[in-house]
Amino acid sequence: MKLPGQEEFEVSSACKNVPTGELDSSPGSGPSPDGPLNTKRGDLGVSKDPLLFIQLNELLGWPQALEWRETGRWVLFEEKVEVGTGRWSVPHVPTLALSSLQKLHSLLAEGLVLLDCPAQSFLELVEQVTRVESLSPELRGQLQALLLQRPQHLIQPTGTRPCQGSAHPREASYNEEALLKEQRQNPLRQKLPPGAEAAAVLAGELGFLVQPLGAFVRLRDPVVLGPLMEVPLPSRFFCLLLGPSTVGKGYHEIGRAMAVLLSDSQFQWTVRRASNLHDLLAALDAFLEEVTVLPPGLWDPTTRIAPPKCLPSQHKRLFSQLREVKGPPAPPGALAEDRHGHWLRTPSPELQRTGRLFGGLLQDVRRKASWYPSDFLDALHPQCLSAVLCIYLATVTNAITFGGLLGEATSGAQGVLESFLGTAAAGATFCLMAGQPLTILSSTGPVLVFERLLFSFSRDYSLDYLPFRLWVGIWVATFCLALVATEASVLVRYFTRFTEEGFCALISLIFIYDAVGKMLSLTSAYPIQSPGSPAYGCFCQYPDPGGNESQWTRTEPKDRDDISSMDLGLVNASLLPPIECTRRGGHPRGPNCHTVPDIAFFSLLLFLTSFLLATALKHVKTSRFFPSVVRKVLGDFSSVLAMLLGCGLDSFLGLATPKLTVPSEFKPTLPGRGWLVSPFGTNPWWLSVAAALPALLLSILIFMDQQITAVILNRAEYKLRKGAGFHLDLFCVALLMLLTSVLGLPWYVSATVISLAHMDSLRRERRTCALGEPCSFLGIREQRLTGLVVFILTGTSIFLAPVLKFIPMPVLYGIFLYMGVAAMSSTQFTKRVQLLLMPAKHQPDLLLLRHVSLSRVHLFTAIQLACLGLLWIIKSTPAAIIFPLTLLGLVGVRKALERVFSPQELLWLDELMPEKERSIPEKGLEPKYSLGGDSEHSELMYQPKAPEINISVN
Repeated sequence: MKLPGQEEFEVSSACKNVPTGELDSSPGSGPSPDGPLNTKRGDLGVSKDPLLFIQLNELLGWPQALEWRETGRWVLFEEKVEVGTGRWSVPHVPTLALSSLQKLHSLLAEGLVLLDCPAQSFLELVEQVTRVESLSPELRGQLQALLLQRPQHLIQPTGTRPCQGSAHPREASYNEEALLKEQRQNPLRQKLPPGAEAAAVLAGELGFLVQPLGAFVRLRDPVVLGPLMEVPLPSRFFCLLLGPSTVGKGYHEIGRAMAVLLSDSQFQWTVRRASNLHDLLAALDAFLEEVTVLPPGLWDPTTRIAPPKCLPSQHKRLFSQLREVKGPPAPPGALAEDRHGHWLRTPSPELQRTGRLFGGLLQDVRRKASWYPSDFLDALHPQCLSAVLCIYLATVTNAITFGGLLGEATSGAQGVLESFLGTAAAGATFCLMAGQPLTILSSTGPVLVFERLLFSFSRDYSLDYLPFRLWVGIWVATFCLALVATEASVLVRYFTRFTEEGFCALISLIFIYDAVGKMLSLTSAYPIQSPGSPAYGCFCQYPDPGGNESQWTRTEPKDRDDISSMDLGLVNASLLPPIECTRRGGHPRGPNCHTVPDIAFFSLLLFLTSFLLATALKHVKTSRFFPSVVRKVLGDFSSVLAMLLGCGLDSFLGLATPKLTVPSEFKPTLPGRGWLVSPFGTNPWWLSVAAALPALLLSILIFMDQQITAVILNRAEYKLRKGAGFHLDLFCVALLMLLTSVLGLPWYVSATVISLAHMDSLRRERRTCALGEPCSFLGIREQRLTGLVVFILTGTSIFLAPVLKFIPMPVLYGIFLYMGVAAMSSTQFTKRVQLLLMPAKHQPDLLLLRHVSLSRVHLFTAIQLACLGLLWIIKSTPAAIIFPLTLLGLVGVRKALERVFSPQELLWLDELMPEKERSIPEKGLEPKYSLGGDSEHSELMYQPKAPEINISVN
C-alpha cells in the first residue's frame, strides 16, 4: 500500500545529535525537532511537522439542553475529564475498541472530506461543513447554530478555581477579551512549544439526524477558531462526527478514535500530505495494521496504562511501510549497514587517521576553533552557577585529600599548597586549550600510587626525589607528544564498554574507599570513650598540695551515677569537668582533657546526612513531588544544598568537628626549596637517561587514564554537538606534565568521577514536553567557563581560609561518597552484578536477558569482577609498578573474550571491536536482525541505546 510522500524517505546511517542549544535557551522554547513530540521523521531526512494538540468536544444533553463539553485532549497521551471532580485525569496511553475504528472508517468513506479548505474563520468553516445534500435548509440552520455554541472547557489557571465556559453564545460574544485572557492563563499553553497547531474533534448524538454525518477538514492555513479550543492555537484539522442516538458510547468512542489517530505521528504525517480520500483511508488502514489487540476476557477496558519511560522508536513502522513501497527487503549486507547506524559504534571523525605527522592534532584544533566563541557565550546560563559551586567544592576537597595523601607519600616533598596551585594552574590552562573542556583535571588514585612508588625508590637508593621526578616528567611529556604525533589516540576505538566499565568501577571504588576510610580515621583522632572511664582520662589537679579548703570545696555526688564532681579522696585531685575545674582554681591534667566524646558520632552523622541528602535531592528531580521548576532546582543544587545543610547543622550544635584546612602562606611545603626544581641536584647525570624506564610505564598509565575518561565523556549517548578532541587533550596533558614537573607540582590527568559530575550538573533537558512524557535529555551545556571559574576559585582558595574553614570534613567525605556511588551505580556492570543476587523470577526485563542466556551473562560479569579485583590487588601491593600494564591488559582480555563469547552475545553485553563490526555480515548475524516478519528482533533492533556509563542519569 503506497502512502503519499514516502518516496522522500532517506534512511540515515547514524543517529543524529540534537542540534544547537537554542532548544532550551529561553522559557517556552520548543522541543527538539528529533524529539518524541514531533513526527519521527526528523532523523530520516524528512521535513519536521509542528506539534499537534487534539481536543475532543462532545455534544451532551439530548434532548433537553444541548451543550458542547470538552471531554478529552491529546498531545502524545490521553487526558480525560474526571466527571464530578472538576479535574483532568493523569496522562495515559489510550486504548480503543476495534469496532470504533471500523465505524470511523465507514464514516470517513461516506462523509465529507475537504483537504486544503480555504476557510479563514470558524463561521466559514461551519458553513463549509454543513453543505451536505442530505441536510434540509432547516436542519442545516439548526446544525450551524449548534456548532457555533461556545463549548465548556475545564481550564484551571494557577492559583484560581476551575473556570467553566458559558453555554450561551450571546453571552460569549460580549466577553471575547475575558475569553482570550482565560485561554492564555491555561497552564497547558506553557507546555506547548511555539508553532504548535491544534485539531478539533466534535462528536455526539443528535436526534433530528436520520443518518450519520461525518466530515474531515484540513485547513490550507491554520486558523484560530476562537472559543472552540481551550488554548488559543491555530487549528489545522477539524473533524465532525454526528449521528442519531445509539445504544452505548458509540459516537464518544468514534470521536476518541479520531483523536487518537491524529495523535499518532505516522498517521498525522500522512494526513498532512494527503491529496484525496483514498490517501486518508490508506493512512487509517496502515494504522490498523499496527494495532495490538487485547483479549476482552483478560483485559479491563477501564484500566489506564501509564506512559512509558522511553517512547518506542518509529523506525520499524517506517521500514514496514517502505518495504511495501519499494518492494522486497534489501540484501543482508545492506541491512547490516543500516543496523550499524544505531547499534554498532561508528568511528567518529576525531578517530580517523590522517596519515600525517600531528595530523589528528591539527584537525582537532581546526574543529574546536570554530566553537571557541560559543564556548564562553553558552555559559551565560543560571545552570552554570550551580555547576561551578558543586564542582568547586568537589575540586577543593579532592585537592586537599590528595594533597594530604601526597604529603604523606612523599614525606612533605609535596603537600596541600602544591596541590592547590597545581590544580588551579593545570586545570585553568586545560580548560582554555583542551578539545573537551568539560573534563576536570585532578590527581587520581593510579597516579598517586605511581608517585608513592617513585618516592620509595628514590629514598631506598638515596636519590634526590624532585630532580629524579623532573626527568621522569620530561620523558613522559616526550612520549605523550610522540603518541600525539603518531595519532595513537585512534586506538581508543578498541576501548569498549568492558574496558570503560572496569576503569570507571576502579576509580569509583577508590572514591568510595577513600571517603569511608577517611571517615573511619576520625575515630582514631577523636576516640570514642564510654562515660564509665575515670573522667575520660582527665583529672583536675589543684596547685596547693596542702588542700586549702578556701580554694575549693569538697563535694559529694548528688547520686551514685554522678561521679564527675566526686572527690577522688586524693590530696589534690578531682573528677571535675575541665571547665568547672578551671573555675574552681584547678588545672585539667590528662590526655583527653580537651577531647569531646561526641565528635566521632556526630561526624558520622554529618557524613551520612550529606550523602543521603544529596542522593535524595537528586532523585527529587524525577519524582512526583513539587512543581517542575522546584524539582529542577533541587536536583541541580543537590550537592550544594546537602553541603549547606551539613554546615548549618554543624554550626548549630557547635561541636569541634574537623574542618576544611587550607594553607595560609604561599610557599613550598618542603623547607629550603624554591619553586623551580633543579635538573640534577645530587643525582648523577646518567639518571636523567635511566628515568626513561619508569617514564615509559607512567606514559602508559597517563594515556590509559586520560583516554578512557575521554572516551566515557564523549560517548554518543551524551549528545555532545561540538565534538571531541582526543589528540588535543593528550597534547595539553603532555605540556602540563612538563610544567608541573619543573615546578615540583603534582601530575594531573582527567578525573573520571568529578568530570562525570561536572557533565551531570550541565544536563540540558527540554522545557516543553507533552503531558505524561518525561523531560527528554537534549545533551550537555558545552562550554569552557564553568571549569575555568572552578579552577580560578581553587587557586584563590588559599586566600579564602576564613570562609572555607567552617566546612566540616565529614560533609565533604559524604559528597565524595555520593559521587563515587553515583558513578558506580550508573553502569551496566552494576546492573549485571545485581542480577547475581536476584532469583530469576525477580529479575528486571532487561533487553540483554532476552538475547543472552543468564549463565552467559553471569560468566561475563564474573570475568569483569575478577579483572576489577586483580586491578585493586595490584594497585594496593608493591606490584603496583606494573599497574599501567594491567590497565592496558584490559584491552587484551576483552580481545580474548571473542573466543569465549559469540559476536551476538558481545553485541548485547559489550560492543564489537572495529574489525568485528566490519565482518558482521560474514559472521551470520543478519538473520537474527532481519527486517522481515514481525519478530521481536526486528522491533528491538531500532530501539535507541540508552547510556550505560552515564552521568548519574536517573
